Amino acid sequence: VARSRSLFLWDDGRPMRFYVRPGLSKLRLAPLVLAGGGQLCRVQEPGAVLLAEPGEAAPGGAVSTQYVTECVERNERLPLEPFVLPAAPPRAAAAAPRGRLAFTKAEDAALLRALERSGLTRHSWQAMRDRFRRHLRPLLGELTQAKEASQVTGLFAANNREFDSAESESGTSDISEGLSTQDGAGNSPGETASDLKTGLEDSAFPDTQLQREETPTSTCSSSVVGEVVKTMQHFMEKFSVDLFTVTQAFLKNSGEVEATSDFLQMGQRLDGYPVWSREDDLELQKDDERVRNKLIAKFGAENVAKRIAFRKS
Repeated sequence: VARSRSLFLWDDGRPMRFYVRPGLSKLRLAPLVLAGGGQLCRVQEPGAVLLAEPGEAAPGGAVSTQYVTECVERNERLPLEPFVLPAAPPRAAAAAPRGRLAFTKAEDAALLRALERSGLTRHSWQAMRDRFRRHLRPLLGELTQAKEASQVTGLFAANNREFDSAESESGTSDISEGLSTQDGAGNSPGETASDLKTGLEDSAFPDTQLQREETPTSTCSSSVVGEVVKTMQHFMEKFSVDLFTVTQAFLKNSGEVEATSDFLQMGQRLDGYPVWSREDDLELQKDDERVRNKLIAKFGAENVAKRIAFRKS
């Protein structure tokens, strides 16, 4: 059964608006909401449905994220009431000051001596300490860099497969709403490093309509990926947006850093051309001179050439 594109419309035809905090839940739910005709708020708005994970501390009136997935599975808009989560109890006063207790030098030495006594290696604790500093710590850096390369590649592939399929159906771009007036409410720039380094493969959306051959394959070196990670983290902090928004902005602007920055700041490109959509990419793949000329008139010959190179990269 084909999924309804009016799944998340009120009875009067208005799109349902949802707010979910930035994170893996948003990455998972965003394409489902948008594909069903709903919209996502950048900040929590009056009248918008606040979504929260079951078991998560949430204010009264919050609705379980299971509402979205249940509606999609049944292919019908369900009443909200059965999915309303119980209000979180008031927090008790903290019994101890927050923050981690720092280790002292004496404690560090005691830990190393305990390792030495355990017989973990044949060496003294001083030798183990020096070995870690000179050999193991650089090795950990190399492993982390390789992991970032794999996961950033997977993130771009996942977002590209879902690229703009939902926005074209809802007729509105969640990314361009209020980008130049963000106050950071509801966003969590502090998630930058963890979002880039943990669990991003799980954000791949299974209900994509793009074919495998449309997904660009990455041949980036680890140093290039490292620069991409830094740039994405910088944009997330500078514009108070989440990882999903930054990635989509890069895809819409063919990976151009300056154009992406302008788009995140003002909602448009400085050169006056529009950003690329999924439909434009599908048109670009057609071996039709008339269609190609139409795209050149829309985006300019240089931008079309850049887009072709970006899709092949």
